[in-house]
Amino acid sequence: MEKLAGTPIGVGTAELSTQAPIPAKEDFVNRFKWILKPRLAGNVAVAAVAGLAVIYAIPDSGSDSNPVEIALSRVATFAAPTETSSGWDLSNLDNARVDSWIKTFSTVPKVKDRFALWLDRKSTYEPMISAKLAERDMPQDLIYLAMIESGFNPKAKSPAKAGGLWQFVSETGQRYGLTVNKRVDERNHPAKATDAALSYLSDLHDRFGSWYLAAAAYNTGENRVGRIMRQVTGSEKGTDADYYRISSLLPKETREYVPMMIAAARISKDPVKYGFDAGDVTMTE
Repeated sequence: MEKLAGTPIGVGTAELSTQAPIPAKEDFVNRFKWILKPRLAGNVAVAAVAGLAVIYAIPDSGSDSNPVEIALSRVATFAAPTETSSGWDLSNLDNARVDSWIKTFSTVPKVKDRFALWLDRKSTYEPMISAKLAERDMPQDLIYLAMIESGFNPKAKSPAKAGGLWQFVSETGQRYGLTVNKRVDERNHPAKATDAALSYLSDLHDRFGSWYLAAAAYNTGENRVGRIMRQVTGSEKGTDADYYRISSLLPKETREYVPMMIAAARISKDPVKYGFDAGDVTMTE
């Protein structure tokens, strides 16, 4: 697998098409087998997969209608700096899930090898993505959303048929101007897919007022995030801190999505600190 998230939920009356599935609990081991393989073949360390699956084995804390759950979500524990950290243009909020993903990325051997490959690939696509982010005056740190989506593999495909650097499903890609048919699939064109993804993220930020909430909506669908925000805060627009206020009501994969992105950013900004160097890139595509 080249990605951590990025496959679709079917279009329905309540939710628009999305960039990630909400898998059943039994799907998590299969999902992480895909993370650890450059393609859909190869050997996977069962212990590593099991260790990752444990991270996701978080018991449900209630339903959307549970008032205790809603109250608890309002006081989720995290440390929130008032300004973005030096060298960041996304909020670098502390959270236990960020720490957990840093540990996983930097200490689980198979996952660390895969992350090292992502770091290596980043140099290929960073100039193009960075320039396009700058043109739109968008945070440079959004590059790490692409990192957790595809591992910077423009030909990545998910089991649910999302594709490309930004893991668009067909409907969302077409909605943002990409040609997707039997002959042409512009989701696999890095520059065109980046233009589409940044347009989508910009629209989500306009709606929710927060890049964390925009990332959550990119993963699980804008209508779901809007509904939960209204339920918990009384408004769709919010702050990055509101992502953690509503996280207990989000699907499991989306609860982990922003923590994974921030963990990937922290490691990428200082890879040596977390034990990465050129010698760690031991896997081949």
